[in-house]
Amino acid sequence: MTIVETTRPVRGGVDTHADVHVAAAVDANGGVLGVCSFATTPAGYGQLYGWLSGFGPVARVGVEGTGAYGAGLARHLRGRGLVVIEVDRPNRQERRRNGKSDELDAIEAARATLSGRASGIAKSADGDVEAIRALLVVHRSGRNVRIKYLNQIRHLGFTAPDELRERLRDVHRDRLARTAASLRPTAGSDTVVYATKLAIATLGRRVVALEADAARLDQQLETLVRRAAPNLLDVYGVGINTAAILLVAAGDNPHRLKSEAAFAHLCGVAPLPASSGKVDRHRLNPGGNRQANHALWRIVFTRMSGDERTRKYVARRLAEGRSIREVMRVLKRYVARELYPHLVPD
Repeated sequence: MTIVETTRPVRGGVDTHADVHVAAAVDANGGVLGVCSFATTPAGYGQLYGWLSGFGPVARVGVEGTGAYGAGLARHLRGRGLVVIEVDRPNRQERRRNGKSDELDAIEAARATLSGRASGIAKSADGDVEAIRALLVVHRSGRNVRIKYLNQIRHLGFTAPDELRERLRDVHRDRLARTAASLRPTAGSDTVVYATKLAIATLGRRVVALEADAARLDQQLETLVRRAAPNLLDVYGVGINTAAILLVAAGDNPHRLKSEAAFAHLCGVAPLPASSGKVDRHRLNPGGNRQANHALWRIVFTRMSGDERTRKYVARRLAEGRSIREVMRVLKRYVARELYPHLVPD
C-alpha cells in the first residue's frame, strides 16, 4: 500500500506595528510552524508572503489592525489572492496565562482565524470608500479646528477694548469669521488694540480658509458618495456626511456583511441578549462603530422632526411608557435595516 502525504492548509497570523510586522504560521491543529519578523515595506510584505507559503498552501491570514498599521500588508496579501481576516484583539485568557509578546500575539491571531473566533473579512480599502474615508478625516479635523477658532474669536472679543468689543458684539456666528478677517490692525496705535485686532484678524483668516477647504471637500465627497451608492442619498434624513460615514463603516467590499443584522451589529444598534435564569431580556450594545451609530442617530433625529410617519410612531411608543431614548434605539435599528440594501446592493 502506498501512503501519499497530503499538505495541510496553513493559517497565518500577523501582529502589526509601525516598523516591523511579526508573523506566525500554524497548522490545521493549531501547532506552531514558525514565527518571524518582517519590515513594513513592499519588499517585506513579499518576504512575509513567501515565508508563509513555504509551509504549504495558505488558507487564511489573520491580521491585527487592517485599518491602521496593517493596511498595506492586508492589501498586499489580498492582491496575492489570500483571504485576510480582521483580528480585533488577542485572547485575554491566553495573555493572562502566557503573558504578552509580539510573537504570542501573532500566534494567537493565527489560532483565532483557525478556530473561527475571528471570522470577519477585512475591508479591502481599495476603492471610492477608502477615498471617502481619507476625506472624512481631514473634513472632521477641519470642522473641529474651525469651532475652536470661532470660540477664540468670541472670547477675545469679550475681553477686547470697548470699541473693538462693540464692533463684534452682535455679529452673527455665520458672519463672525469674515468680520474678524476684515479687521485692519494699525501699527503705532494702542498696543492692546493693535495686538487684539491682529489676533482676531488672524483667527478670522484661518476660519475663512478652513471654510473654503470644507467646500471643496464637500463637493468631492458628494461625487464619491453618489458614485459608491447612487440611491443612498434618496433615503429620508440621509445627507452627504452621514452617507459618507455609513459607507466607510461598510467598506469597499460591503458584501462581507452577510445580512442586515450583521450591519446593525457593526453599527452597535443590535441589542445584545442578557438573559439569566427566568429573566429574558436584552441590553444596549455599547460596541460597534460609534461614528456609524451616531450617523444613524442623526437620521432618526431628523425624521423625528420632519417625517410624519416617524412622529406618529414616536408618539405611540411614548404613550406606551417608553422613554425617548428607548424609542430612538428602536428607530436606529429600523433605519439600519432600511439602509442595508443601499449599502450592499445585490
